[in-house]
Formats: sequence, structure tokens, C-alpha cells
Amino acid sequence: MNDVFKNIYKDRIPKHVAIIMDGNGRWAKKNGFLRDIGHKKGVNSVRSAVQASVELGISILTLYAFSTENWKRPKTEINALMELLVSYLSKEISTFKKHNIQLFSIGEKHTLPNNCRKKLDHVIKETSKNSGLKLVIALSYSSKLEIINTIKNIAQKVSDKMINVDDIDDAYFSNELYTSDYPDPDLLIRTSGEHRISNFLLWQIAYTELYFSPKLWPDFNKTDFLNAIIEYQSRERRFGKTSEQIKN
Repeated sequence: MNDVFKNIYKDRIPKHVAIIMDGNGRWAKKNGFLRDIGHKKGVNSVRSAVQASVELGISILTLYAFSTENWKRPKTEINALMELLVSYLSKEISTFKKHNIQLFSIGEKHTLPNNCRKKLDHVIKETSKNSGLKLVIALSYSSKLEIINTIKNIAQKVSDKMINVDDIDDAYFSNELYTSDYPDPDLLIRTSGEHRISNFLLWQIAYTELYFSPKLWPDFNKTDFLNAIIEYQSRERRFGKTSEQIKN
């Protein structure tokens, strides 16, 4: 087991960790490879984050794998990414079963290629009875679109007199999002040295702790993930209260 584990408080493990996995293309360019090699290399970092989450007892790990904006990329890169997704899911299903991992997805799944959608649905079904780590893959995801669709759904319910306007509050709105089955992230990690959210879980991260790593995603290993958890545990989460109120 990694020695860094010794520095982690077992009673302060974040329940939900989200990751913006950024830097595959830059890693490939930096090392003289085509971009798809960077994406393939990044799969190892996914495995490391999943393994560390299982070992720590993290309940939910959400990975930002493909945004709606990513559809604007060259078709060759998109095809390579979709093929990589199918390959990853096919190879990992035995690991998911072995480690009691349950797979979920959020986003506009209907926009995915048919073979990707079928494989995703298959693995979700095959792991549905597992009760350990919930691995949530954000695919063809846009937080702005999620919020707009939620507003439309709620507006329709008001129009149909299913609910009253006064019924709408923070909790009700959260319950209508794609992430209604999960608590908001405690920690959001972004790699590659970029300091932005990139249209990811905008509503859900209102009080999430943010951790930015200078490492490109393919270089982000288990030790880096554990160091992010240690940094998270050093922070005081006040949720609008004072330090004195939290201590009391």
C-alpha cells in the first residue's frame, strides 16, 4: 500500500470526489505522440483514481470524460475517444465486479454512438447489484444544458399544475438534476494546471473544495490523488458559517 495512505485521516474521507481529467492531448504533444495516444495513456490514471477511491472507501467518484463541447473536436479524435470508451468498459467490467463497483453515467447519453451507448448500458446493468464505489462517468455532459433542461422540466410541471412555484427551492431543484441520486461533490480535482470549471457540475459545486494540479492527466498517479485528499483534509469547510460556529 502507498506510504502516503499513512497521512490520511480515515474519519475525514470525502464522500464524493469529482475529477476534470484534463491534459491528454498536451501530454501527447509534449511526448511526441498523436493525441489518441494521450487519451489511451490517460486510462491508466483513471484506473489509479478508481483503485485509490476503493481503497479509501470513497462512496462516489465522478469523472468528466466527454463534454458536449468536445463534439466540436476533429472527427478522427472523437472516433478514437468513443472506441477507447468501449474498450475501457469491456476490459474493466471484471474489475468492477471484483471490487464491487457500480457504474453510472450522466449527460446526453442519447447523443453517443450506438455501440458506445449499448456497451455503457450493458456495463451499467451488469454492475447494478454492486454496492461499493459508485463510479459516475459524465459523457456528452454540459452543466449549463443540465440546468436549462431542469428549468424546462420544472416550468412544465408548474404549467401542468403538478407543483406550485412556491414548492421550488434549493432541494427541489437539486432533485431534478441528472445528479439527483448523489450528494454534491466534497472535492473537485482538475489536472493540467488550468484553473477553470469548464461547464462541469456548476450547480453542484457551490461549496465544493477545489484542487488544481499542475500535472497533465496521464501523469496524475495514485500518489497525486492521495495528496489531493490530504490537501482536502487540511481545509476547514464552513458552508457560510464562521470558524467558531464550526468548532462549536
